[in-house]
Amino acid sequence: MNIDSMRLLHRIRLYRPLLIICLALFSARVTAMQADTGSVVTPHVRASLVSEQRSIEAGQAFLVALHFDIIDGWHTYWKNPGDSGSPPQLQWALPPGFTAGAIQWPYPERLPVGPLMNYGYSHEAWMLVRINAPDVIESGQITLSASAEWLVCQETCIPEKGRLSLSLTVAAQGESQPSTSHARFQAVQQRVPQPAPWPSHIRVRKNEIDLRLRIGRADSARLRDVYFFPADYGIVEHAAQQILTISEQDVSLQMRRGDLKARPLNKLRGVLVLTERSADGKITRAFEIDSARATGQASQPAWLILSFALLGGLLLNIMPCVFPILSLKALSIVQTAAQAPAMVRRNGYVFTLGVLISFACIAGALLVLRAGGEAIGWGFQLQSPAFVLTLTWLIFAMGLLFSGLWSFGESWMGIGQNLTAQRSYLGAFFTGVLAVIVATPCTAPFMGTALGYAVTQPAWIGMSIFLCLGLGMALPWLLISLWPGLSRQLPKPGAWMERVRQALAFPLYATVAWLIWVLAQQVDRPGLLSALLSLVLIALGLWFWQSTRGAGRAWRITAVITLLLVAFFMGGLLWKLEPASAVPAAGQQTSERYDADTLARYRAEGRPVLVNFTAAWCITCLVNEKVVLGTAEIQAELRDKSVVYIKADWTSRDPAITAVLEHYGRSGVPLYLFFPPGPQREAIVLPNILTRAIVRQALNQPD
Repeated sequence: MNIDSMRLLHRIRLYRPLLIICLALFSARVTAMQADTGSVVTPHVRASLVSEQRSIEAGQAFLVALHFDIIDGWHTYWKNPGDSGSPPQLQWALPPGFTAGAIQWPYPERLPVGPLMNYGYSHEAWMLVRINAPDVIESGQITLSASAEWLVCQETCIPEKGRLSLSLTVAAQGESQPSTSHARFQAVQQRVPQPAPWPSHIRVRKNEIDLRLRIGRADSARLRDVYFFPADYGIVEHAAQQILTISEQDVSLQMRRGDLKARPLNKLRGVLVLTERSADGKITRAFEIDSARATGQASQPAWLILSFALLGGLLLNIMPCVFPILSLKALSIVQTAAQAPAMVRRNGYVFTLGVLISFACIAGALLVLRAGGEAIGWGFQLQSPAFVLTLTWLIFAMGLLFSGLWSFGESWMGIGQNLTAQRSYLGAFFTGVLAVIVATPCTAPFMGTALGYAVTQPAWIGMSIFLCLGLGMALPWLLISLWPGLSRQLPKPGAWMERVRQALAFPLYATVAWLIWVLAQQVDRPGLLSALLSLVLIALGLWFWQSTRGAGRAWRITAVITLLLVAFFMGGLLWKLEPASAVPAAGQQTSERYDADTLARYRAEGRPVLVNFTAAWCITCLVNEKVVLGTAEIQAELRDKSVVYIKADWTSRDPAITAVLEHYGRSGVPLYLFFPPGPQREAIVLPNILTRAIVRQALNQPD
């Protein structure tokens, strides 16, 4: 030990009695201060009980606050602390007859910590509690006491606790007085959430929650920021971006589901904080949200939706994806009208039955998968490469049949007249089935509203809507089959029918070409080559079956089955392919790929944005892109107005795109959204069938 250290130790020993006396006096002073004010002081927080009343009277209800004065850089927590933390706890010890209510929590701040998001308070925090005094109190003073525990954090978290007390004077009736903190209590109460004045509901999907509020156009126009604080942990992902969409009457907030997304969610509780523009600047208000899960869209009457479904089904008959198959139905009616009118009627029934059953099956699969949280929509089966290839095989084989390159042969069908009639009914039935399958790439006008409504309803309502779609599609052919006078006006059978039948093979080949093009958007080049080679093998097998009629039946069957199995094996490689990302569809227009963050970034910059929700298998989408969006005129208009053009490709499954479609009441593509300049401008929904005038009108919206 050196000389300086020895001198310091000597001085400490010399002044030890004086240091002990000073520490004792300081300790007594702190204890006295805490006894007087009922507060607890730590290195990070001064905690105390504060009353809005200096004196109280019998039967009065008044507010008391657990108040934290927090040093800079530290914070404490809200009732749902977010990704970490713990809320303050308070246990009262009150005089006889006094009761305390639950804590009233002012809305919190967002406290990001790295990749996490916490909810709490910095600088100071006020937790309000309503105290009810009994009807009879003895004069003098009463003391309210409580034990409090809290967590205060910066980079590290420190649990703290203390016993707090507050003394109040009992005044005579009508003579109670407010405290000096009364004005501060009124300001804090402005931050306590009030019951929401508008109806709200939630739509729950596997990975997302969509909170919708019917605020009204006048109120929503003033909104500048909206944020939802969930009351419970694990319901939403706290650090994820909340996507705000403002429509004509509704405000929608889309949130990513949290750790408890596997549990069913029928109600969403929390606090919605709205920042509005006013003449004096900005006003922030908070509202309690207790929203039930939506069972439907009551804004549109069911009869109107069913009418849209029926009309949409009717219009499917003129869509290009359905024409090649329905032409087969027309040929069948001509073939049998003159010879067997009764059979025409029965075939009309059977065709309608095939259409309705097919729509019911698609609806059942869609509704069941939706109920399980899958993000799918109309045309979802064409997002599967395996299904697209299977449909390609079927239509290709039908085209070869119509070209006369193969037939079933009399040995398969010539057992008798009854079996021939049965084949006719089966043909009518499966014509209806195939017509529905190839109709799914099309979303006819009026269908979008009906389909979007159907997938949000109880199962029996959704099924009714899909059946109305099917009835609308089958109705023209059913009426032709049932109208005897019209049947007699049909042309007589003759040699011309064979030429028409061969000519109808070419629309089928065109459908095959389109399906192969769809497949090219979903698989890589080796997968596409396997699909093409499988078609060659199917054609070879059918040709071999037709050209070896005189050979032994068993040998023919074995050879054909072998060829078909090889074809199915080559095509079956696609069964194992999960298209992780769709290849962008070829097109003339320059576009960016859809991403929610990209859209949000451009909107935050105030840029106008046109979003095209499309798919390679959507005929309506391709026509709109070819004749409207891809034209030099519209492209020049987009460039001149600095419009960001984004393409949301739904060729393969994309839950994020499905969620946006559902948000706008759609169950399939196309969907066209134009966001005018400004981060809070609501989206303009364009019609399914576009014209250049419609697009120009949207682009020329006033700022």
